[in-house]
Amino acid sequence: MKHSEAKDYLPEFISKMEAEGLPPLVLDTFAYYYEKIFSGETGLIYDREILPVDSQEIEDATQLDRFTAAGMDAFGHAVRIVLNGGLGTSMGLTGPKSLLEAKCGLSFLSIILKQSESSRVQMALMNSFSTHEDTLTALAELNPARMPLTFLQHKFPKVLQKDYTPARWTRNPELEWNPPGHGDVYTALYTSGMLQKLLDENIQYAFISNSDNLGARMNASLLGYFAENQFPFMMEVSEKTPADVKGGHLARHKNGRLILRESAQCPQEELDAFEDIHHYRYFNTNSIWINLTSLNDLIEREKTMRLPIILNSKTLDPREESSPPVYQIETAMGAAISLFQGATAVRVPRSRFFPVKTCNDLLALRSDMFVYTEDEELKINPARRAKGKPDTIKIKLDPRYYKKIDDLNIRFGNGIPSLVDCDSLTIEGDVRFEKNVTVKGAVTIKNSGTTQAVIKKGTVIDKDLNL
Repeated sequence: MKHSEAKDYLPEFISKMEAEGLPPLVLDTFAYYYEKIFSGETGLIYDREILPVDSQEIEDATQLDRFTAAGMDAFGHAVRIVLNGGLGTSMGLTGPKSLLEAKCGLSFLSIILKQSESSRVQMALMNSFSTHEDTLTALAELNPARMPLTFLQHKFPKVLQKDYTPARWTRNPELEWNPPGHGDVYTALYTSGMLQKLLDENIQYAFISNSDNLGARMNASLLGYFAENQFPFMMEVSEKTPADVKGGHLARHKNGRLILRESAQCPQEELDAFEDIHHYRYFNTNSIWINLTSLNDLIEREKTMRLPIILNSKTLDPREESSPPVYQIETAMGAAISLFQGATAVRVPRSRFFPVKTCNDLLALRSDMFVYTEDEELKINPARRAKGKPDTIKIKLDPRYYKKIDDLNIRFGNGIPSLVDCDSLTIEGDVRFEKNVTVKGAVTIKNSGTTQAVIKKGTVIDKDLNL
């Protein structure tokens, strides 16, 4: 159906959202985005509208030690906000990803709690409707010294592509809704009353990051730099490697403001430039710093957070390809950089970016490539650094046998191979590992047979294997 022929069904969406008890600000925000897609807006950002950012335009985080003392003083006025809405369904999880074992028998949530306790900074979790109850149960069991604050992410109704009506799925009505992306954190802070509560307690600065990125922890020099310069908003970016070509990148709009462009906002014909790591050099690590007074002032003034739209095309039931095509209206947290006059970015080392999106990432995290120190820091193994190895490792596990967490745990149940000397690891076919296996260099292990192959205890693999 052409946009010009479509009927505006916004009143039906508003009624549906009101029935769910969603606050007026969320209704207004959805209405703003719905009118955009109804009028044919795609959210695409073209190369002609932006310019790359070079190293001279942003500060290097490794050169900010002079702000450490100021950051230590500001800890009492800061909060660490962790995005905890993900279920990890792509990894076969049915509960919060943050409750998955990450390192040394500890879950992501356990490590984050320990990090916050050691820095003596207040912590808040933004849960989704899907993760909230399980997270509260886990917190009661973990019994942290200081219970974190919690608030809920909102939800948006899915939009049928054929006629722009609210999606209906009687088999599972929950699938009629989608999380509105982590850009919802600002609206959720405001509507929950959490933003005002923090301001009333003289909390001025918030550091926001994902629960699956244990490299992103409170940092005194970064906080000091942010506070002393009175920035309203600061995005952490890192230099792209070939592993980061899909990540949203920092750019400067022709109007002079910094912006974030996600891959979903890039026109298909310009993807080559988007993925050129030498052209758009810096990608968003999805860790940001925000001045809470500046945020409150913006929402009070604009009455909404009008972030650039990301229009994701999906099937209504993600597990059923034959289900109707829908649009999911989403926004990115980092996109708020374009809303604040005087917003900035800071170039951080790779050690602040260890996200776990797949079982491939989890295998690296659990291996000896990373160490978990006594001061609750997750870092690259110094032995790897001493050998001149990069801070990233390319792991590609056969999705037929390793995509789900249960499958990964079975095949590495006797221990993760040593990867401290590994450059890349590719596994094709069904392979199980016994304990004390070592992988060195760039290795491909292939099992073309119909039965599971086994790597014996103590094996050192430094070349390709055909089993």
